[in-house]
Amino acid sequence: MNAPQKIAGFALGLAVVFAAAFGVGSTVGGAGGTAAGPQPHQAGPTEAQDASAADLPAGLSSTEDGYTLDLVESRASAGTQIPLRFRISDASGAPVTRYVESHEKPLHLIVVRRDMAGFQHVHPTLADSGTWSVPVDLAAGDYRVFADFVPAGGDGLTLGADLHVAGNYHPQPLPPAATAATVDGYTVTLSGAGKADESSPLVLSVSRNGKPVNDLQPYLGAYGHLVALRASDLAYLHVHPMGVPGDGATPAGPEIRFDTTFPSHGDYRLFLDFKHGNVVRTAEFTVSIRPGREPAVTVPTPEPGDGHGH
Repeated sequence: MNAPQKIAGFALGLAVVFAAAFGVGSTVGGAGGTAAGPQPHQAGPTEAQDASAADLPAGLSSTEDGYTLDLVESRASAGTQIPLRFRISDASGAPVTRYVESHEKPLHLIVVRRDMAGFQHVHPTLADSGTWSVPVDLAAGDYRVFADFVPAGGDGLTLGADLHVAGNYHPQPLPPAATAATVDGYTVTLSGAGKADESSPLVLSVSRNGKPVNDLQPYLGAYGHLVALRASDLAYLHVHPMGVPGDGATPAGPEIRFDTTFPSHGDYRLFLDFKHGNVVRTAEFTVSIRPGREPAVTVPTPEPGDGHGH
């Protein structure tokens, strides 16, 4: 289920719970308070929490479908090659040690400061104990750590956790929206951001010194990897490109095509990883997504009756 469908489903679920609550109030009798009929089931706190976690956009929760992302240390010192260790645990609390490879890796780790600076897409090493570890570069500030993985026998998940890095922190403003980004002498242009809650194509075109790059190299089984983060809360979208290298139909540049759906309007930060000359580079964009089709929510209106719930 994609993010917009989850959001719409959660809203509809709230409407159903509201209607059930009205029914409970209607079944209470006069001064004695005797119920006039069977009470409809109401979701308890645990059920409500599970539903809320399941219907959040990716990356906003550290727990989903019984799996939990636990950082071994949630505080770190600033510096280069700082060891970051974490575990994915199952519903029983046991560390998960079996994963299904996705884009040539069992787990993709995204580390980014909350002001969208310092983006890193890395691939940690799994120990027999179930602890993952990887060195990362950290400046002072609050970071969000995203683990993108597929547990053996389960569905793909993205879990998020906060990492606090000590030091003098100066948050940077979100860069303005732009359709071009430069990195190491490469220029990447973006077209087709689209509207919220609508599937839209994104096309990123890579050039160097004014000439199109037609010999991009496969990286993790694709010519490019795109991560989108919503600026307001860092909701996570990991979007894979259309086509596969070597399939006889997908060109090796200059264009890399994606199909994605932004869950809401607002500002997003896009991070494109691409490989050329045996080096992986990251181009960064800010895009402003316009309002699109908003999910309609209808709260049922109780019908007139004799005061008894149905």
